Parts: sequence; C-alpha cells; structure tokens
Amino acid sequence: MSSPARAQWWTAAPADYEDCAERIEKSTASKDAKAVALSDCESKFAGRRKRGGGYTYHDFMQNRSFDIAGPNPTTAEQKAIDEQYKIYLDNQRRSVIVAAFAEKQREAQTQAALETDFRQTAETPSDAKPVVLPRPRPKVRAKEPDCAIEPLACGWSKLSSGLKDIKDALFGTPAPAKTKRT
Repeated sequence: MSSPARAQWWTAAPADYEDCAERIEKSTASKDAKAVALSDCESKFAGRRKRGGGYTYHDFMQNRSFDIAGPNPTTAEQKAIDEQYKIYLDNQRRSVIVAAFAEKQREAQTQAALETDFRQTAETPSDAKPVVLPRPRPKVRAKEPDCAIEPLACGWSKLSSGLKDIKDALFGTPAPAKTKRT
C-alpha cells in the first residue's frame, strides 16, 4: 500500500552568498553552528553581490577583483581569470629578474668605480715629479775617542797630563819637593 503524502514546504536554496549568510543570521543555531554554516556558504559561492547589481569575484592570489555574471564564475570567466593570473605571474617574474639584474649592474658599477679610484691613486700622472721623502739617517754611535790622535777629546784630565808632559820635556822635570817634618 502506498503511504499518504505529506505536504512539505520546500524552501528554495539560497541564490548567492549574501542570501545564504542572511538566512544563517536569522536562524536560531548556536554560534559554532552558524560559523560552520557560513563557511559552507563561502565554499558554495565564490562571488559577492555588488551594490549596483551583478557580482564580483576577488582573486586573493592577484589581490584583484573581477566582474562576473552570477554568484559563481562561469567556465569562460574562470578561464579569463586564469589567463590574467598567468599574465600576473609573468609580470612578477619579469620584475624579479629586472630587480636582480639592476642589483648586479649596480654592484658591478660600484666595483668598477672602486677599481678606477684605486688605479687613479696608484698611478702617478706623467707631468708630476716623484716626491722624494727624506730617509731617516742611521744613528751614529759615539766612539771612544782616540786619545793618542785627539788629546782634546779625552777630557781635561788627559789634557792636563799632556800639558805636564810637554812642560817637563821643555823645561825639565822639577825636583821633588821635600816635605818638612816637624
């Protein structure tokens, strides 16, 4: 036998993310259940409603939004978004390459400038005369004076004894003085 049919109120599925989120807010579910349901809405609907009508899709990889016809991008719209992402990646790769090349070029210029400065300071100009720096003279050690050759250099005592010898030779030696004893 067949069972009697019961009348049910079929609720229509939400049309977009905003409709889904609004239904969840009106429900009496707990906070945790609402958070899970809202996450489910986010996974079902990629696009968000715009104020003037239509929908927009935000691609977080490019940090850019695209206008789409419905709450989810069509296959053609998704293909266009993917093409734009490829272009974005190519531009990123080019900018990284250009930045690396500019860095290497700047380093090469800096190195060349340093080498040029070093060469300029190392080379002497052709019209410039070399500067002769005085060399320090070695210290002369005082020699012992040769008293036989230079009697004045030996000091007063040697001089006086030399004069006494000359006097004795000319005038003779004086007689020794006798000492008185008392």
